[in-house]
Amino acid sequence: MREQTVAMYCLLDDFINAARPSWARPADKRRHLSDAEILTTALVAARFFGGNWCQAQHYMTQHWGMNKLDKSGFGRHLHRLQEALLVLFAAFGQRLKDLDTSAHYVIDSFPVAVCHNTRIGRCKLLTGNAYRGRCASKRCWFYGFKVQLVCTAEGVPVDCYVHAGSEADIVGLRALSPQLPEGRVLYADAGYTDYTYEDLFTEASGCQLLVARKCNSKRPHDPAQAYLIQHYRKNIETQFSVLTGRFPKKIHAVTAEGFVLKLILFVFVHALAQSGY
Repeated sequence: MREQTVAMYCLLDDFINAARPSWARPADKRRHLSDAEILTTALVAARFFGGNWCQAQHYMTQHWGMNKLDKSGFGRHLHRLQEALLVLFAAFGQRLKDLDTSAHYVIDSFPVAVCHNTRIGRCKLLTGNAYRGRCASKRCWFYGFKVQLVCTAEGVPVDCYVHAGSEADIVGLRALSPQLPEGRVLYADAGYTDYTYEDLFTEASGCQLLVARKCNSKRPHDPAQAYLIQHYRKNIETQFSVLTGRFPKKIHAVTAEGFVLKLILFVFVHALAQSGY
């Protein structure tokens, strides 16, 4: 645990110092914690304490002598760093793409319910039918968000996008618009079927998008391509199980933005763990 904490802090501090001119405001001399300390504490919470910021702060105070903020102050500071967190995750993902020697990537989504279906009418975190979604693989309805992940062949997330549960997977793919090195292949399930987008993606990026076909598809794949899609998509389901295993029984959040922030932290820390940090 100590080694992982040190590794995460050093990585974040290096990335922040490198990216600071593009997004950060000048540091306030009166502040008690640096951006790297705040983000490290949040990632420690996601990795070891089920997303509980108070327990992570207590650990960092007791074992590393870090100054402690009250719960409200820590939350406000972390929310101000949400854009920086997204920039850091994008930079880390790009670094993984540059180092990855495999030509294969996989995209898929998994649902994250905010509350049980019987409590939708009393949910105060989200409102509206936009968050009512259906998970075809689990044959169930949920109320919350979908998390789109682009992963390497080994299952390391390199791109992430969170959207409302009612939106189709192909909508999330269009919004995510993954930037992959030229010549790579992106595998997806049948939920991402859009022949026009496949052609545009190939033309614009120089990469190939191979989507699993339904039995009545107008553009079926040959048996070799169908086998490759099935083969490379197996690992991502296992990675989703490992990732969601980091979630607590209930993700506590006061606002929808806070809920999404915790999801991003869980994805980021999973990418760090799978990369050896």
